[in-house]
Amino acid sequence: MKIKPLENPEKDVLECEKWWTFVLLMFVGGYFGAFTYSIRGGVFCNAQTANFVLSAVALGNGRWGDFLYYLIPMTAYFLGAFISESVPTYIKSHLHIRWDTLFLLIEIVVVVFLALLPERAPFRITHILINLVASMQYNTFRQTQHIPMATTFCTNHLRQVGVAASQALRHRDRRCLRRMLAHCQMLLAFVAGGTAAAVLCRYLQGRALLLTLLPLGYLFADLLREDIHSGRERLARKPEGH
Repeated sequence: MKIKPLENPEKDVLECEKWWTFVLLMFVGGYFGAFTYSIRGGVFCNAQTANFVLSAVALGNGRWGDFLYYLIPMTAYFLGAFISESVPTYIKSHLHIRWDTLFLLIEIVVVVFLALLPERAPFRITHILINLVASMQYNTFRQTQHIPMATTFCTNHLRQVGVAASQALRHRDRRCLRRMLAHCQMLLAFVAGGTAAAVLCRYLQGRALLLTLLPLGYLFADLLREDIHSGRERLARKPEGH
């Protein structure tokens, strides 16, 4: 695998591509996972592998109701990818901000709604909305420091740590080592988010989700500032990976 030089990975990159943006989003991704697992149904909503497995098991056992239900969060995830892929150009043309920025505002609204949802409300409301925003977040923020990244789950980060470690040892290439460390940092951010959620959910229940407003609010303000002050050419630039 060819790796680009990383002498100055933050030079002339968009705000939505910067390393800290992805670290904070990974923290939020880990928080979402632990939140839904701890107090909203004992499931993970950041990705869809489990839903596909459970739907297959339900189908194999003839549990048609369960099978049909799993289609709902899977459809929400599909819609998240579809929307986030379809609207960026329209948003830039009509609102003069990036989709990345508007999406963070949408995510903040969803977080507030879910945090204030009564504890007796059906868990499926949380599952569907987390699936939707996780899909949009995953598809919107794709690459930092010239390295493809996921911000809602860990599987690929762990794989890339193994790949980069092997290449660093075989080729004595510091760029591979830097790539490995970048993925390790994302994994640590995810675990930190999950740990924080696990602790706070014991005391705050659903309102524990409000903690994610700190990183999300900071990122929204940061990206909005860049959109307002960036020139037309910079606003028209696509983030890497798109």
